[in-house]
Amino acid sequence: MSSDNVQLVVVGSVGLDTIETKFARHEDLLGGSVSYACAAASCFASTGMVGVVGTDFPGEYRDLYARFGIDLEGLMREEGKTFRWSGKYDDDMINRTTLSTELNVFESFAPALPERYRESPFILLGNISPELQLHVLDEAVNPRFVLADTMNLWIDIAREPLDSLISQVTMLALNDEEARLLTGEHHLRKCASMILDMGPEYVVIKKGEHGAMLVSRSGIFLVPAYPVNEVHDPTGAGDCFAGAFMGYLAGCGDVTETNVRRALLHGSVVASFGVEAFSLDRLKSLTKDDIDGRMAELAGMMRVD
Repeated sequence: MSSDNVQLVVVGSVGLDTIETKFARHEDLLGGSVSYACAAASCFASTGMVGVVGTDFPGEYRDLYARFGIDLEGLMREEGKTFRWSGKYDDDMINRTTLSTELNVFESFAPALPERYRESPFILLGNISPELQLHVLDEAVNPRFVLADTMNLWIDIAREPLDSLISQVTMLALNDEEARLLTGEHHLRKCASMILDMGPEYVVIKKGEHGAMLVSRSGIFLVPAYPVNEVHDPTGAGDCFAGAFMGYLAGCGDVTETNVRRALLHGSVVASFGVEAFSLDRLKSLTKDDIDGRMAELAGMMRVD
């Protein structure tokens, strides 16, 4: 991969996670939104990472990023400890309890786009404060497609900059609870319509194991979740979904309603692989044939004739 050709830039968190599920408990796993999203996106497009790690960040994880082909010029290393998160999942593998959160160097994270990244046509703004997301947009030069993720916290405490961000992005991604909080409405179709009126061309409302809903002025597209046999670690599933979506779209290079829908299906498929093992373990061995095969299975599940 040429380091001068970064089609997609992903901005977000890098973390070291301690995760416990009914299957196992693992400490200091590679995590964070940018880790999952970049790994998933790298299946389809040249991807640059913007994040921050501490001096304790294992060299083996940086080597793993390189094996995915991820461009690391935007990965900053600061004195101190890497962001850490610890959580335990219930046996249903849906609900979880956060046991600890240590922001460490991520607390003062100020994302900066390397010069080579500034003209990248596709940008994925992971779930960080809207002020930081706006800062990244200010550094970008005429991006073709910008996807922003958000969460309840920013809706509650940073509404003004969040509204400004929403007005400037191509697509907003949020879950059903967040869509209702943002709009004050209950019915998701009405929520999506109100968000479209705020400026973006597309809205994706995520519904966890029940897939997602894309809404644009061209209509509604329902994105099914691929039904895996067994979930081992759901951490990062949404980031894999977003990363693979943006990677596929960047790889196409042509933003059309059809390609957006195809990209979302690829996002669903790659996310389904990600949950089959802890951290990025399943993505490390993922092949194009794996993705194509599961895409064909998903298409068969949606056939009516």
